[in-house]
Amino acid sequence: MASTLNAAVSLTSSKSSSFPATSCAIAPERIRFGKGAFYYKSNSVVTSRRVVSVRAEVTTDAPPAVKKVAKESKKNEEGVITNKYRPKEPYTGKVLLNTKITADDAPGETWHMVFSHQGEIPYREGQSVGVIADGIDKNGKPHKVRLYSIASSALGDLGNSETVSLCVKRLVYTNDAGEVVKGVCSNFLCDLKPGSDVKLTGPVGKEMLMPKDPNATVIMLATGTGIAPFRSFLWKMFFEKHDDYKFNGLAWLFLGVPTTSSLLYTEEFDKMKAKAPENFRVDYAISREQANDKGEKMYIQTRMAQYAPELWELLKKDNTFVYMCGLKGMEKGIDDIMVSLAANDGIDWFDYKKQLKKAEQWNVEVY
Repeated sequence: MASTLNAAVSLTSSKSSSFPATSCAIAPERIRFGKGAFYYKSNSVVTSRRVVSVRAEVTTDAPPAVKKVAKESKKNEEGVITNKYRPKEPYTGKVLLNTKITADDAPGETWHMVFSHQGEIPYREGQSVGVIADGIDKNGKPHKVRLYSIASSALGDLGNSETVSLCVKRLVYTNDAGEVVKGVCSNFLCDLKPGSDVKLTGPVGKEMLMPKDPNATVIMLATGTGIAPFRSFLWKMFFEKHDDYKFNGLAWLFLGVPTTSSLLYTEEFDKMKAKAPENFRVDYAISREQANDKGEKMYIQTRMAQYAPELWELLKKDNTFVYMCGLKGMEKGIDDIMVSLAANDGIDWFDYKKQLKKAEQWNVEVY
């Protein structure tokens, strides 16, 4: 006599290759798994005083695949190219221009340089390129790549999409032994003459790409050469004409430097301000020459504190984007400003900042 028993079996999901414990009408003693079905056998079921073999077969249909919907970026990310040129096979560009843009009495030299790439490095505003200095290191190997934020719009300073510009500070310092140390790549770049070759890699990076929304509020926080990506933003916003982009929002730049002689690109910013006074604001923080009402040095976060309530209101909008580039310490100073303002609205600033980051509205590139 043969009897057939249908058993209902439920399985919980698992990421491991083995199944977890099952809930079953018959306690499983031995279960064999086959593709698409599994089988159960028990030798201890008694019916009508006879031992019968019970075989249960349960087919397990895989649930339909859930198609993930790709999150649409708020940034100008579509079609972005990265790492076209790598350290082992860099692109060799030509130096078209290299000029010092800080005054002679500034504490340190900053140079603006333009390289030709013949359209071979198709970068976007907010990306970086790598530079490999000529020569070899102390171990006899080629110098490593150094990354620099691009200081020109995608069209480049000449407007033909065939050049890339950098803003570089010459690194020179005295070490603990009293020896003068020169940064390899920065000095290599600042010493380049027009016509020289320069090995380039990239472009790289997506963190600092511009927002797509032409009506966005874009708050830019820079110290020193951290101004580079924001010059690229601002050229696109105010100096160029594009069929698919016309900036109608607010661009607010905060630039921190030690002295007036260290200020960068001020003539360009003055022209932007005159051209679009309703759309562009710029505030400088000159730490060695300015102070607030309490006598504290005017760092970038000190200057921002003077506008703290207004900035907080802007940060509550879903089309306000913050970009920060430069010295790492300034982010903590900005946190200190925002903690109390957010608390007044019953908001934990650090939790809120995480939400901004997730929404691509808080973008940081510091060193």
